[in-house]
Order: sequence, then structure tokens, then C-alpha cells
Amino acid sequence: MKRSASPTRRPGQHGRTAQTTPEVTLSVADWMAQQARLDLLRFITCGSVDDGKSTLIGRLLWESRQVFDDQLTALQADSKRHGTQGQGIDFALLVDGLAAEREQGITIDVAYRFFSTPRRKFIVADTPGHEQYTRNMITGASTADVAVLLIDASQGVLTQTRRHAYLVSLVGIRRVILAINKMDLVGYRQAVFDAIVAEFSQMALSLGFESVTPIPVSALKGDNITTRSAYTPWYSGPTLMGCLETVDIQQLSQHKVVFPVQWVNHPDASFRGFSGTLASGQLSVGDTVRVTSSGQTATLARIVTADGDIATSQAGGAVTLVLDREVDVSRGDVIALAAQPLEMSDQFEATLVWMHDEIGLVGRAYELKLANQWAGASLTCLKYRVDVNTQAHESCKQLALNDIALANLALSKPLVFEPYTDNPTLGGFILVDKFTHATLAAGMIRHNLRRAQNVHRQALSITREDRERLNGHKGKVIWFTGLSGSGKSTIANALEKELHSQGKRTYILDGDNVRQGLNKDLGFTDADRVENIRRVAEVAKLMMDAGLIVMTAFISPFRAERQMARELIGKENFIEVFMDTPLELCEQRDPKGLYKKARNGQLPNMTGINSPYERPENPDLVFQQEGTAIGDIVKLLA
Repeated sequence: MKRSASPTRRPGQHGRTAQTTPEVTLSVADWMAQQARLDLLRFITCGSVDDGKSTLIGRLLWESRQVFDDQLTALQADSKRHGTQGQGIDFALLVDGLAAEREQGITIDVAYRFFSTPRRKFIVADTPGHEQYTRNMITGASTADVAVLLIDASQGVLTQTRRHAYLVSLVGIRRVILAINKMDLVGYRQAVFDAIVAEFSQMALSLGFESVTPIPVSALKGDNITTRSAYTPWYSGPTLMGCLETVDIQQLSQHKVVFPVQWVNHPDASFRGFSGTLASGQLSVGDTVRVTSSGQTATLARIVTADGDIATSQAGGAVTLVLDREVDVSRGDVIALAAQPLEMSDQFEATLVWMHDEIGLVGRAYELKLANQWAGASLTCLKYRVDVNTQAHESCKQLALNDIALANLALSKPLVFEPYTDNPTLGGFILVDKFTHATLAAGMIRHNLRRAQNVHRQALSITREDRERLNGHKGKVIWFTGLSGSGKSTIANALEKELHSQGKRTYILDGDNVRQGLNKDLGFTDADRVENIRRVAEVAKLMMDAGLIVMTAFISPFRAERQMARELIGKENFIEVFMDTPLELCEQRDPKGLYKKARNGQLPNMTGINSPYERPENPDLVFQQEGTAIGDIVKLLA
């Protein structure tokens, strides 16, 4: 087999005539050996809309001779059909692979491309410039070593430029190449270049970049991409390709050993290994390793790969570890060196980038994925939101799409972690919706909270079972939900009277009563409603632990909070009762006059009118009170 190194014709070179280069062929074996000797640089291109990111990557692919004859033919046809350069080649089409991207002339998804030069291999991620696709930019940046941040010389530093610069800093990229593109549109004037560099440098002072290398380029014309341009004699720095080939790459092998277990490999009784990718550090046969969650230690007996056993694995290696003795390890566990133990915690301070239209609320239950570890999680505090233009800190009570905020999180169980700046694998996480499984946010752990080490559960001598034995019945939570006026409080009150007459110990947590004391500080925004139900669920759980039969009468409009209450209290102890009374009937009753006020515009957050009620999907019991006697409902519940 032979590999064609490049197309033979290279049109579109500004300031140069078309060249003819000899076709070079390498055997597959020689080419693979050459590639194996090269290191790998991952970088992203980012910036505002229409700054020329896709065109720049297309030009890099072209200049590095990664475009083959069949691709060239397709590119020429696509350029005529979808291109923006008239009869010329539109290099952006080498990267914009989605039909919607070609039709709209924008980048929507993250496009990854591989190319190489004699000095280095590259994986480049072309990230969207539109604000609505910022979440995709975070995806591309999360694995990058370097960011190529583009600025349109004719437009200068824009809002999205500032946003992407801040996000680049946030995900830990410390080396930035500032590609000031479309210099041909401003006549290659040095004054324009210098002014943009000065403005960006001032903005970047607080972002912690180790290096910012400004380069004047024209991705369309090829200026300063691989060779110096005759149109910028005032510029003496590196070309873009030269900079990419020589920029330093952080060596993950110098970090602590972090090996998240992806799979327990146990094909038969003779073999048991733990498969995954070594995220950082270096492992060698004979090392003493520790399973972080259990603290068990063992000696590394073998490192198995698809090509056979090896003595040492470097960061990035996909391997299977075989230990010298049986230890309890499962998917999600993290293996480290015994001499370099990792920490665990269930409370963190983290920076969040909200990536979904669904609003982020304090107290709402989410799922958190950190490396291969999963846990339930909730936001306990939103400290501030960041204005990406000024980097000012603003107070906030909820998070919307593209918001960046500092928050505290509480987890359902301790997870292995490291601060993101020390180890992105154990410091970067995502929040996932419990129902839709959509990714809602990306997060970067700053540190664990001291309270996580200082607060410990106190063992009590009298247990729930002891209290239930004394009461003569089990504790239980009966959770009434439905619109205002649906009959929740009426039925709960009648049920308590019946249970009390039977000699059972009970208590009603009623929405209005609780808001006069425990929750008097809460309003009726979505965030306040979430916190209202969180507190009620915690109190109901404590009362159930005391052996009481607890009835709650709350609208509890959101499925997520009702599910949170069910999981907190325990499915076996929780009975969800849906009072399925039509809105029209609730309005006719209107016992508190709330619907009338809402219709007159006096109540902005009235459930069923101008605030949503999410009907239960699988309640334990459903009552349509219309036509059903209260006594009959009580008999069914008692």
C-alpha cells in the first residue's frame, strides 16, 4: 500500500503563483513508524461568528498536504454549490460537515480533524462561534492543550471573543495563539494589528494565560500560515504553523497516577483485570496501588494491552491492570499509587457553565458524572454569576443558558476528586437531568468544602425501629400533590382524623402553615418552590424517622422535586397521591381567592395560570375528587 502525500496543485496562494509539487509516496509501514515518533498536540480554534475558524483549519489541512485528490474534487464541487468564494475554493467546507452548516455558512457542532507535519501530529477542534452553541465550544476545549483564538481584524474584539477567552482560561488552557485574521480586509496595517493586541492583552491580564502569541494572518489568502507574507514586513514573529509545531505541551505523566476503572475484565476464572485509560501519571509493574474508595492496596502484577504485556504505561495508555491479589474493584472506582493517595469528598465549590435551556435551580436534584463516577447532586448555593464582558461578579438565584457561575454542590456520596487545575480528569464533571438524561452543565472543581470533613453523622441509641415498636405502627409519608383547590388539605385533614381515631401517631405538613414559620423566607419563584419542597422533604423524613405517619399537602408543581422527595424518604416509605381535580373546578372553588387575583394580574406565579404544574407520570394513587366522597377516599388511604 502507498499513501499519497498531497494533491499536486495548490491554488489560492496569495502573493505566490500556483505551484506544482512532486507526488511523494510512503509505504504504510514507513508512514506509521514516522507518525509513532511524533508527539501529539490537541488544539481548538475559537472566537466570534465569521472570524474564519473553519477557513483557517481548511487552510492548515491544505498547507500540510492532508487533502487528497478525491477530497479536492469534492471540495471544488461543494465550493461551487455551497461556497462563499465565487468560483474559488472555500476551505471552510473541508471542516463544515453538517448539511445545516453548509447551508447556513456557520459551524454548529464541534468538528475534529487530524493532520500532521514532519515535526508534530495534531488534532484540531473547530468550535462554533454563535453564543447559542457555546456548550459545544466547551466540549472541544476540554481536551485541548492550546487555543487558537481568532479575531476578525475588521471587527476587533467582540463579546463572543471575550466569552471564549474566558472559557479557554476556565478549562485550564494556558497557551493561546491570537490569530488576527482577515488582515487583507484592513490593508495589512500594523496599527490595526497593534490596537487589537493591546485591547486583548489588557482583557487577558486576569485570565492567567502563560503565553499569548499574536500573529497577523489571512486564512483565505494564506498569509503567515506556513510561510511569511510579503504583505506584513513589519511582523517578525512565527508563522501559525511554526508556532503550533514548537509550542510546549504539558506532560500528564508528571502528575499523580489517576486510573478510572472503565470495565472489570473477567472473561473466565483464570483472568481478572481492570480496564481503562491512564488519565495521568505513570504506572509500572511492581508498583503498589490503592483503590481509593475502599483503601485496599495491592501490587501491580501485569499491564496488559492489545499488543501484549508492557512493563510501564504512560498517561493516555488504554490498558488493563492485573493485581497480585483479589481486591474489591468495580466500574467507577479510581486506582492510584499507594504513596500518592487521592482525596474523596461529597461537597465542592465549583465553577459551572450552564449549557441547557432548562433553568438551573438551587436545591433541585441532578445526576453528576465525574470521570467514571456517578452520584446524585444538588446546588446548595449560587455565590455569583460572571459577566464575561467585564468579569464582574453578579448575584443570581438561578442559571440560564450560557451562564457562568461559582456554586457550592452537595453530593449523595463521596467521590474521588482533584481540583481541576491539578487534574482535569478528576476535576471536571457534568450535571445531567435525572429524567431526560440531557447534559445541563459542565463544571470545574475548585476545592472541596471544609464542612465535608467537619460534619459527621452521629450514631443514636434509639432507632427508627424502636420508635415504630413503641408507636405500634410503621412511619410513612403520604405526599398529596395537585393544584390549589384540588382538595389536598381537606383530604389530608380527614385522613388524619381517621388515623388519630385508630390510635396512630400522625402529623400534617400543610403548605400554608409551613410558610408561616420554617419557610417564611421563601417566595413563589421556581427557585423558591424548589427550596420549599426540599425543606419539607427533609422535615418529613425526620418525622418519619420518629415513627410518625406524615401527610404533606403541597402543590409541589415539579416532577423533579417530587422524585427527589421519593428518593430521600425511600420508595418503600413514600406514597404519592395525585388529586387530579380539573383547573376549572379548582377555579370555581377558589377557597383563598388566589385564582381571581391571578386572573387580574395580581399573582405573577400562580400554578396552573402563569406557572406550570407538571402532572405526576406514575403516582401511587390518583383521585378525581369530583364525584368521589371524601369518606371513600379516606377509607382507601387509611
